[in-house]
Amino acid sequence: MRRSPTIVTEAMQAYSFSRRAWLLGAAQAGFGTMLVGRMAWLAIAENDRYTAMAESNRVNATLVPPRRGWLIDRHGVPIANNRTDFRVDIIPDRLRDEEAERVLQALARILRLPPEEVERVRIDLGRAAGFQPVQVAEKLDWERFAAVSVHLPELPGVQPTRGFARHYPGGAAVAHLTGYVGAPTAEQFKETRDPLLVTPGFKLGKDGLEKSLEARLRGQAGAKRVEVTARGKLVAELATRPDVPGKNTRLTIDAGLQEYAARRLGTNSGSTVVIDCRTGEMLCMVSMPAYDPNSFSDGISHLEWQMLSDNDHVPLMNKVTQGLYPPGSTVKPMNALALLEAGVAPTDRINCTGAMRVGTGVFHCHKRHGHGPLDMKGAVAQSCDIYFYEMIRRMGYDRIAPVARAVGLGQKFDLPFGSQRYGTVPDSAWKLAKYKDRWTVADGLNASIGQGYVLANPLQLAVLAARLASGRALQPSLLASQVHHDAPALPFQSEHLQLVREAMWGVVNGGGTGGAARMNVPGVSLAGKTGTAQVRRITMAERRSGVLTNGQLPFKMRDHALFVGFAPADNPRYAISVVLEHNGHTVRNLDTPMIGRDIMTWLFDRDRAIASLAAIEPSWGGDIATRMAADEAAYRAAHRPAPAAAATKTDAVVPSDAPAVEAATDLANQTQADMANGIDTPADEGTTEPNP
Repeated sequence: MRRSPTIVTEAMQAYSFSRRAWLLGAAQAGFGTMLVGRMAWLAIAENDRYTAMAESNRVNATLVPPRRGWLIDRHGVPIANNRTDFRVDIIPDRLRDEEAERVLQALARILRLPPEEVERVRIDLGRAAGFQPVQVAEKLDWERFAAVSVHLPELPGVQPTRGFARHYPGGAAVAHLTGYVGAPTAEQFKETRDPLLVTPGFKLGKDGLEKSLEARLRGQAGAKRVEVTARGKLVAELATRPDVPGKNTRLTIDAGLQEYAARRLGTNSGSTVVIDCRTGEMLCMVSMPAYDPNSFSDGISHLEWQMLSDNDHVPLMNKVTQGLYPPGSTVKPMNALALLEAGVAPTDRINCTGAMRVGTGVFHCHKRHGHGPLDMKGAVAQSCDIYFYEMIRRMGYDRIAPVARAVGLGQKFDLPFGSQRYGTVPDSAWKLAKYKDRWTVADGLNASIGQGYVLANPLQLAVLAARLASGRALQPSLLASQVHHDAPALPFQSEHLQLVREAMWGVVNGGGTGGAARMNVPGVSLAGKTGTAQVRRITMAERRSGVLTNGQLPFKMRDHALFVGFAPADNPRYAISVVLEHNGHTVRNLDTPMIGRDIMTWLFDRDRAIASLAAIEPSWGGDIATRMAADEAAYRAAHRPAPAAAATKTDAVVPSDAPAVEAATDLANQTQADMANGIDTPADEGTTEPNP
């Protein structure tokens, strides 16, 4: 059916036009409102953002690395500070490959670089990430630095910088205390994308206190601002935003004592710790040999790293916190305290004939023909093994272990170091849990002379000496702001502690095994205890042909030598531990008693201590720096390194995590396990002290 046509009237046309006009007007108004709103948003809400973008087109800002806070000793003497530094770097991203050699040759001419340094830079450029600055030279004089700045238009990618470099006045003496700073790795930048990490001249803490206190020491970066044209041409220098330096940190360390103790250890592989008996403050913490943190901070070469890694004295290891050793006879004063607490009378005597049969085994004293009858004081002074074998066989080592823990063995201390090893205080429950085996009489005899399963680090031994001396549960501290005052008293009778102190006085001053430690300072006597820790098993064949002396053995097979003590003996102020790896008591002036004596003498009479060192140090090849330089020269001559060995080591491995440290740790662990589980035990050999 067909529809009739619609008739459009004039009124309908007018209405339709008005509606379209209204819709169009509404749309225009809406669009206008949106436009006005967007303009308002850009002009008001986004003002800061676009102002900053416009400013960035007009102004180039270069970050200025912040000055690190100083590490200072208890008297305000700098241990780690900053020196003004002129340096030149190359940013690989800003240098085209075809220009690299020309720029490098120009820098070599301007800076008068030796050929080996030019080769080192060439290799470093080939290995570096594009955004990672490659150091060309540091510690430049003003003339050479200015010459590079003048020729800068001809040197694309080159960035001269005036800033501050880290400096360690004590050198190797403080290496394992402070650690060092170094350039961030590519991995560290990728994790944070912090532009400061790729700023030439910026370095962060890599190890030791520099790493653990990084947040406090770093500070905040500044910025250097210059106005440029659209083509990057310099128009004017603008106000520079200054950096905010990091905070200085005061340590409890005495820098003078730290340096002296490091030198006094001589050519040994060892460590020493000195603690204030009133507060627990650590006055020195030395591990030697060591590396030069100034060299590491400048950028150590692969050759230098390999030289340190190959050294059998393991200079990359912080022996104070990472070294674990059988404490040997240094535990005998602690054993005496435990026996007193268990009810043993100090006047009870044991007759030492030089050997004691237990079951089918014979256990020997270090004095072949014996000491005769000894009471407790005499046993400590003479370091008689038989006395402690017999007493601990009667009482059981489970009565000793709690006292060992109370005086610091096996303890973890709250110190700013990431790498601490805590050792072992064994007992029957520990052995059952670890080895699923029962505690034996032989285990107790070994533990009674500080061998077998017993392990301690040098810091724990210093704490042991300090706690016996003070009668309080002192906590060692390294940061002056975190000293643990008012330590509680130890849970032992004061009479028992006093008897132990008197016995340790006899070790040094009463005809005991530590007579070489007797101090020559009027009115000051040193109380102490010597120790020897065996690190090898003696075969039946060697026993039949004659046991070799330490002097006849290779370095790694010699006994460890130890000493703990405190002074003044009648009113203890300072406590010390000295641990020498594989020392074997082979050289008298490099042995623990005389080293302990001289270090303690420094605290009471510095001139006398320095004179003593001056008389003997030349016989070791000179001071630390002289010996290190001679060792490096000998290593270079022996290995004739390829040019690539001079390249800067840029990986993330640091001394405390070095493969050489891990290897030394694994070897020590295996040796301890062999000694503890072997058929021929240390107690069988009776080698806890050198024969008088």
